[in-house]
Amino acid sequence: MDLNQARFNMIEQQIRPWEVLDPQVLELLSVVPRENFAPLAHQSLAFVDMEIPLGSAPNQVMLAPRVQARLLQDLAVKKSDKVLDIGTGSGFMAALLAHQAAQVLSLEIDATLAAQAQANLQKSGISNVTVRTADGSQGAAADGPFDVMVLNGSVAEVPAALLQQLTVGGRLAAIVGDEPMMRATVITRTSETNWTTTEPWDCNAPRLTGFSEPSRFQF
Repeated sequence: MDLNQARFNMIEQQIRPWEVLDPQVLELLSVVPRENFAPLAHQSLAFVDMEIPLGSAPNQVMLAPRVQARLLQDLAVKKSDKVLDIGTGSGFMAALLAHQAAQVLSLEIDATLAAQAQANLQKSGISNVTVRTADGSQGAAADGPFDVMVLNGSVAEVPAALLQQLTVGGRLAAIVGDEPMMRATVITRTSETNWTTTEPWDCNAPRLTGFSEPSRFQF
């Protein structure tokens, strides 16, 4: 497989048509080697428009390229930003964030995935990411506040504890809701007591482990 051609096709045929036009994001996707973050058994799928299995559980996946790209674009990460990345997976989103931000703390509940992600990041020469084995549903208050947070999977709702760990002006991106229709959701903290929410696009994704589901029981 011609990796450079496959990468070019991914950007031009999947990512640009999904309204990802930020030159910095497109440049990152062309230079950060996505194939190095895919499991060896699935490296041939690294540039395919699909979720790549990472572990034994069905929700352990590498999100599709267009989804990762669009989340990154919506977050508008700056070089001075401190980032909390929840659901490390293979470490690819953390790698992209690392190129844009000052520092990244990435939380992964599965210790095997966390170790593999750390190895992937080290092999790629990325030194401003800390991978920690932890349940990300309550964030990392002792390490905050954070300018940017990203949830690499879906949740029924964004925990209030995460919103409290955003700086004023900070942004959180997640995929929120239930199948068959979830929404990409960007929450911005506008003051100590106020947040604004936008839902710019539709997208389904596997659930992040550790996040609670609201009760469906009704009288």
